[in-house]
Amino acid sequence: MPDAGIEDLDPRGVQIMLSRIRSNNPRLFADEPDEIVLKMLGVLRKSPSGELRPTLAGLLSLGRYPQEYFPQLSLTFVHYPTTTGENSATSTRFLDNVRIDGSIPEIAREALAVIRRNMSRRALVSGAGRQDVWEYPPEALREAIVNALVHRDLSPGTRGTQVQVEMYPDRLRILNPGGLFGAVDITRLGDEGVSSARNGSLLRILEDVVIPGESRTVCENRGSGIRTMRHELARAGMSPPKFHDRVTSFEVTMPNHTLLDEETVRWLGAIGRDGLKDSQRTALALMRQNELLDNAKYRAATGISDSRTATAELQDLVARELVDQTGTRGGARYSLSEYARSLDSTGQTKPVRPNRRRQILDLLAVHGDLSKTEISTLLNINAKSAEYWLATLRREGGIQFTEPQRGTKNARYRLADKGETREEFRP
Repeated sequence: MPDAGIEDLDPRGVQIMLSRIRSNNPRLFADEPDEIVLKMLGVLRKSPSGELRPTLAGLLSLGRYPQEYFPQLSLTFVHYPTTTGENSATSTRFLDNVRIDGSIPEIAREALAVIRRNMSRRALVSGAGRQDVWEYPPEALREAIVNALVHRDLSPGTRGTQVQVEMYPDRLRILNPGGLFGAVDITRLGDEGVSSARNGSLLRILEDVVIPGESRTVCENRGSGIRTMRHELARAGMSPPKFHDRVTSFEVTMPNHTLLDEETVRWLGAIGRDGLKDSQRTALALMRQNELLDNAKYRAATGISDSRTATAELQDLVARELVDQTGTRGGARYSLSEYARSLDSTGQTKPVRPNRRRQILDLLAVHGDLSKTEISTLLNINAKSAEYWLATLRREGGIQFTEPQRGTKNARYRLADKGETREEFRP
């Protein structure tokens, strides 16, 4: 920044950062003068004439007023009255309209305050009962705002475009200049070990710059922002964020509704199946809204990072006959079963759910012994469901193996001998 000087940096912010970095890494920084440390961090750089001047990253991180040099490196917030924007009936263009200037830490802090004052509180029903929460989880908002500010494109051609936050009755939209950078693509966002930084120097500085009024730094959770966003939304019983990547921009949209509202919680209770994980409940609620899930979408919605865990939980839902699967392996897709979809929140359903326990016991009484494949064929159910109910009946002591060949594909089952205990049939 050839026209900027050290006086353009906020002295208090600089001293807080220097104190923090010297404390955290005394071997490198404890004995160095302030200007040398700032040069080592990339806040300052020598100009052709030999003077130390702020870099763009330094000015955005610690500047008094970066907009003196780049007026559009700011954030705008608009709260619209309808889902399409302006209310034509009343000629109301917006409910709030704010431009936020300053350094990135100051913009992040003020943007969160502005969004909060425009938010309402809603009811969330969970195992702990009914509680009032913000429309959007504050931690998810923080990560989305910081990501937009630090990952935006800062090349000369985009410096005339600001980060935009738009609030509608049904969603919050955050748009920043520049699409995804490097090897990251939309399908791998938030995966462990997958990250790419367009503005590496800026991110490095912001790891040690504290947000005004807080003890945390701007990029305290570097590399985990998307995962945090998804986790916080899932924890609040909300749909996962939606991402849209273009060459010139990147968009995050958070739907303004809760998946686990009172009616959905009653519906999940009416399913009446013990042992469902919170992640499975979230997926069922999403499928109830006609979402078609695959492994990647399941992980995005639930915050699970391991694809094998996601597959196991999805297969468990298939086995419980709550979810139907089409395709296999990487092409597997999951949707709500007819039974689960027909069940209302009072537990009433038109198609009566078959009593699989009774059916399997009756089959074994007639045939003597059967394999999992034979039971699956006779009952016209998938192999996972047959396996699930056979394991359940074995745990309950109702059936047993004909021979000690556990775990083999050729295992056959018969009714348990009278007088045998449940313990003997535990898998």
